[in-house]
Amino acid sequence: MRQTAEQLAPSVGVTTACQVLDVPRSSLYRARQPQAAAKPRPKPSRALSEPERAEVRAVLNSERFQDCPPRQVYATLLDEQTYLCHWRTMYRILKEHHEVNERRNQLQHPSYAKPELVASGPNQLWSWDITKLRGPAKWHYYYLYVILDVFSRYVVGWLLAEQESAKLAKVLIVETCAKQHICRDELTLHADRGGPMKAKTVGQLLLDLGITKSHSRPHVPDDNPYSEAHFKTLKYQPDFPGRFGSFQEALSWARRFFPWYNQQFYHSSLGLLTPASVHYGQAGVILDQRQRVLQAAYEAHPERFVQGQPQQPTLPTEVWINQPQLKTICLPNQEEQVLILETVFPASPASLLGQPGAQTGSRVPVGQAQRSLDPGEHPAKLGPTLGTGKSDRTFRH
Repeated sequence: MRQTAEQLAPSVGVTTACQVLDVPRSSLYRARQPQAAAKPRPKPSRALSEPERAEVRAVLNSERFQDCPPRQVYATLLDEQTYLCHWRTMYRILKEHHEVNERRNQLQHPSYAKPELVASGPNQLWSWDITKLRGPAKWHYYYLYVILDVFSRYVVGWLLAEQESAKLAKVLIVETCAKQHICRDELTLHADRGGPMKAKTVGQLLLDLGITKSHSRPHVPDDNPYSEAHFKTLKYQPDFPGRFGSFQEALSWARRFFPWYNQQFYHSSLGLLTPASVHYGQAGVILDQRQRVLQAAYEAHPERFVQGQPQQPTLPTEVWINQPQLKTICLPNQEEQVLILETVFPASPASLLGQPGAQTGSRVPVGQAQRSLDPGEHPAKLGPTLGTGKSDRTFRH
């Protein structure tokens, strides 16, 4: 803009050109003046000489002080009745040689593979986690174990206990797989890196059941998003108390919440369908019925639908944990470009676009879609063999 104002100034004047182009006149006049060469800064007489600066740098980088910051070196030398220069001058000397950085040994976290999982139907990918429910006193918690189907967001199993235990998690996984009729090599179970999740007993159980095990990366809270989102839905309910007065009170609240969540909560990520309707194959019937209602409303009053005929939100065909980026490649002897997915881990690799990367063909037994949406409750008392010698109060669904 300043160059344009300079070109326009001879014809209309500097003031008018600057006002039209909104350019300060001072900037225009300053640009016309020749830039004076910067004068070198004179060296103060009290500055350290080059041999002295080299000595300071040698001391800072010596084997004795190579891991110490300049302030520590400064204080140590003063206690030894030695003064080289102020610690700020030490920083300036190091900066001149690009040596101002972390001087201590730092822990370098290794690079972990990102879990990339996909589900195209129910009972292909589960996510589970444990959350704390505050008890009647400070530091008193009840532990809620929840297994969630990632595709349908349906809570397939939950357990409430007074302790966090791998043995309790093992019992919950076994009973949930039996209740959902899970066959070998068709399910991936994803979790974070908590103690029960990484326990050897749980890992061996998954191996025996033919279930693929997946874990989040260390120090990465976003690798288990569906369980975390579910816990937020649970704890942000209007009737969720700040504390539970007893184990039975917490159990009573959980018994009310999970049937409501599975059968009555309209999930925004599922096209406003309930998790139970998606999990048990009723989504298509419900969406068709809703579309007929919308079509009838549109035919009765088309002027009220300014964006045209209303369309019902569709159910996602794939649900991902850490969906990989699409890459465009050109295959040999082909003119068209093809979109492919990155490698999917630990489920089977995804190939061309449109083919899911996890195991497909999750089997639903005949008549399961017509079953009651509430599979029923399974109360149990876990004895001394599953605890620490005392009777543990638990409840699992």
